[in-house]
Amino acid sequence: MRAKTIVVLGGGVGGMVAANELSRLAPGNRVVLVERNEQHAFAPSFLWIMTGDRRPAQIQRPLRSLVRPSVDIVHAEVTGVDLDARHVTTDAEALTYDYLVVALGAELATDAIPGLDEGAHTFYSLDGAVALRDALANFDGRSVAVVVAGLPYKCPGAPLEGAMLIRDILGRRRSRENIDIGLYTPEPAPMALAGVELSDMVVSMLAQRDISYHPGCHLTAVDPDARELQFDGKPSAQYDLLVTIPPHRPPGLLRDSGLAGDSGWAPVDRETLETDHENVYALGDAAAVAIPGRWNPEVGLSLPKAGVFAHGQAEVIARRIAADIAGARPTATYGGVGYCMLEAGGGVAGFAHGDFYAEPSPDVRLRPMGRHWHLGKELFERWWLTPFGIRKSLLGLAMRAGARTLGVPDLL
Repeated sequence: MRAKTIVVLGGGVGGMVAANELSRLAPGNRVVLVERNEQHAFAPSFLWIMTGDRRPAQIQRPLRSLVRPSVDIVHAEVTGVDLDARHVTTDAEALTYDYLVVALGAELATDAIPGLDEGAHTFYSLDGAVALRDALANFDGRSVAVVVAGLPYKCPGAPLEGAMLIRDILGRRRSRENIDIGLYTPEPAPMALAGVELSDMVVSMLAQRDISYHPGCHLTAVDPDARELQFDGKPSAQYDLLVTIPPHRPPGLLRDSGLAGDSGWAPVDRETLETDHENVYALGDAAAVAIPGRWNPEVGLSLPKAGVFAHGQAEVIARRIAADIAGARPTATYGGVGYCMLEAGGGVAGFAHGDFYAEPSPDVRLRPMGRHWHLGKELFERWWLTPFGIRKSLLGLAMRAGARTLGVPDLL
């Protein structure tokens, strides 16, 4: 039987897991991971860069060290995909595939809103988190606005974490009465897909920390000179420091290749992650995954964009492709279970987890705040950044044992 070539586009969470699992499950076949960056940065730790608890070097590793030796890495920009010819072009070389996994993520579109580039900080990029760390260290103003500038965006819990951690940072130096922190979002409620009960609990968490919450705020422009936020149909707001979750847009390659649906993202079968094109899968932030629930134009009915979902989807895709190569009927399916640690400052965190495929709507619960959830996130960071090999395996076993003790889903 001729060896197959599986090309994985994108070396983020989903792409790395897919490549590693395919290499493990389908030995003797060629797995090619195409990623432009030689260094991998662990995005969940950008918040800790912002707080000063991590340095950039601590959350970065060479991509090669995190991927199985049998995976071929092509460090290049993807320039085109011909789905009919099963052909990928890059600025380094051309590749022909038998199976294609699209894990290109989402792009930050800071140019989509007038004034956003000039007037805002963000913790959604490594460089942005470093700049924001410095801005917070020198901040002597009063009002901080944390603004979700567009939907959808990666990691539904991150804006909440950002607001609470900023409160914690500034609160170490000044009293709460001298700092106003507001969270503005176009969503009708925080983590609205998870349901009213969880949203109410999150609003309560923010209120306990004197963080005002402003739903239904669609940002239309930023005036950096006047330090003013302009919203559609809502009063404008002033700020001394602006922190945004920038608008996200799909990679242009999805549109140019014909993989994009009406939303601009790649529609996939929610259980198999298959696109409408034979042997082509999409996962993670690049994919549009329909979920149950009552339609709300501010929330939609798509699985949130988060690394935990990309991780699980990648494992399912790898098992399905490996089975198909072996001549067996693929049976692995993705179940839509996810979780999120919510950092609140002071070394404590919450833990939200649940079934996003549950009928008639997602069933997500929030565990009480505690130091053990913060520790769990630190352990996951350590596991993820450990070079591939025996130490990674041993740490993974320890984390699984800890997860079982806490009675939560497997953290890996």
